Amino acid sequence: MKAIGRRHVMAGVLGLAALAGVRAAAAPADPALLRIAALDEVLLEVMAAAEALGAQGRYRRLAPVLHALFDLPTMTQFTAGPAWNGFTPAQRQQAIAAFGRLLVAVYVRKFDHRVGERFTLDDVERRGEDKIVRTRLLRADASPILLSYRMRERAGDWKVIDVYYGPISQMLMRRADFAVPVAAGGAAGLIAHMDGLSRALLE
Repeated sequence: MKAIGRRHVMAGVLGLAALAGVRAAAAPADPALLRIAALDEVLLEVMAAAEALGAQGRYRRLAPVLHALFDLPTMTQFTAGPAWNGFTPAQRQQAIAAFGRLLVAVYVRKFDHRVGERFTLDDVERRGEDKIVRTRLLRADASPILLSYRMRERAGDWKVIDVYYGPISQMLMRRADFAVPVAAGGAAGLIAHMDGLSRALLE
């Protein structure tokens, strides 16, 4: 793991991480990293209880966590592209809500079981005003998954504005995917498209 400035060993955080299966050689007192460590803990809890919770139970558990951590307005505006400027205030709020539902549905589908999984927190990289927090999901039955969270400070709190699976930006992928429904149906087309994706993921 890369050194990130001065290392401050935080016994409480390390203890929590060990209980949750989130491992780090040393946990810097970095607020962005700690936000992702907390998310990783919740994801492990949800995966451990995935069968008992079912898709709707996982959705209810994850929705408040993800909605608090992710900057949904910024992410929705980016994925909607230039058409966002023509959305009414009501359409923008509806699009943000639909994007929030889709975000949770994606996590419900991706984190649907646990077979020896655990997370490691790799490092934090400064990139302009943002931070990139890298975490790795280690799986007993498959190769590791590298997740990187791009975060930006909002009113003293660090919020996720993009997620990378390996090198791939999910926001860029969403923007490309949303271009057709936006062009065909504007805000209403985008909202319907996102809600359709959410329903399919939760089936």
